Amino acid sequence: MHTHMKNIACLTFALLLMALSAAGCTETPGAAPTGDPIRLTVLYTNDEHGWMAPTERSGGAAGLLHRWREEEGLSEEGAFLILSGGDLWTGPALATWFDGESMVDAMNTMGYHAAALGNHEFDFGREGLRAREAQAEFAFLGANVLDEASGAPIEEALPYVIEEVAGLRVGIVGLASTRTPRTTMPTHVAGIDFADYATTLKRVVPELRDEGADLVLIISHLCSTEMSALAETAAELDVAMIGGGHCHERVSRVVDGVALVQAGWRMDAYGRVDLVYDPATQNVTDVSVVVKSNAPGQGDAEVEAIIAQWQAELDGALLVPIGYTASGVDRNSAAMHNMVMDAWLAGYPADAALSNPGGFRQDIDAGEITLADIVGVLPFDNTIVDVTLTGRQLIAGYTHGSRRPAVGGLRRTGSDYTVNGTPLDPQATYQVLVNDYMYAGGDGYAFATYDPDAYLTGIDWRQPLIEWISGLRTSPDDPLENYLDTSQR
Repeated sequence: MHTHMKNIACLTFALLLMALSAAGCTETPGAAPTGDPIRLTVLYTNDEHGWMAPTERSGGAAGLLHRWREEEGLSEEGAFLILSGGDLWTGPALATWFDGESMVDAMNTMGYHAAALGNHEFDFGREGLRAREAQAEFAFLGANVLDEASGAPIEEALPYVIEEVAGLRVGIVGLASTRTPRTTMPTHVAGIDFADYATTLKRVVPELRDEGADLVLIISHLCSTEMSALAETAAELDVAMIGGGHCHERVSRVVDGVALVQAGWRMDAYGRVDLVYDPATQNVTDVSVVVKSNAPGQGDAEVEAIIAQWQAELDGALLVPIGYTASGVDRNSAAMHNMVMDAWLAGYPADAALSNPGGFRQDIDAGEITLADIVGVLPFDNTIVDVTLTGRQLIAGYTHGSRRPAVGGLRRTGSDYTVNGTPLDPQATYQVLVNDYMYAGGDGYAFATYDPDAYLTGIDWRQPLIEWISGLRTSPDDPLENYLDTSQR
């Protein structure tokens, strides 16, 4: 009798479970979430370039986190993702001097989930990137960054990650710019293939779906034109967002149901993307995007303390005065370019000097000039290369690209060129100083082709400038302006 009753009870319980399951009251492992629509918010920055400290126009990292909490409702329990389009470091000395370690420290505290590989992530070599990847509490992503020999993802980054937020499994794919070999030190990315964007997405998005991603987002170091061109492919793959970078633009629009977002640079702004996901249809039903300013204001105390700690360490190392300027020197001015090139030629015997304008990254403010200012102006770890060029090749280097390089020794008047006051001879040879980024083919320069046996001096490109300014012994009574050449060359 007891056995019979037990069997009836077991059968009844089994039938009840089947009924509950059929009614949707139980959930099998790995099944799509069910219930009310879920709102997911993405907070997005790009091209931070180490500008963690507040400035006259930005609240910096601390201001950003405070704003996110107070204005956007960011909380650990909320449905938020914090993402970056890359170029995290290389800028002010506060980040550059420490090879990006200080910037990653701040971003860890801010709660970033992932960052795309920008070209400047390679500025300190792959060893430097590995060090930052090990330090970061967020993922570095580059699905199209592949080892040339094996075709596999490089070890310094992941192709994608899946983050679980508010019951959603969100796949995040990273894309690096295919122009990276031209916009970072080429030798730092030797042996790496930067594959086509659309081809990469068609390969990895289905992998993410197979791994259980409910929706997919892209973070990238792509300019707005590239983002727009990729929107159709993203829409076909049901990708909800493309975050960009590199060109320092502000982008906030929806194309074919795909949110496109890019938030300027230097933490001056951030993007907010809101996505509504319907578990019943397993689709994103609504998407909106806006870019907002990070104006100066109150900052998060914990991030402020981190910045103060790194600033104190930097001050001990770099706040060594070397000169004085009454009005400051703009990074894009002829005065800045001429000063750096003339300093190279004063410190090393050569006929001329050329440096790409993109290497000048910061102004020198009025007042005392320190070593930190020079690191900010020339933040990359470049060295000087002595190349032998014909006059014709020297002109080709000068006229290469849409922006003329900074030059020393060489001067153009109309269609005529002189080298140190003497008419340039197209057939003669000249000793010309360039930085090793240009020599390795950066920005498409062909100096290594012209002179494959050039002399690698090993001289840090900042050192001649430091020595030149120090030697002037400038002061408020005799400022740097008295020694600057402001003419266009």
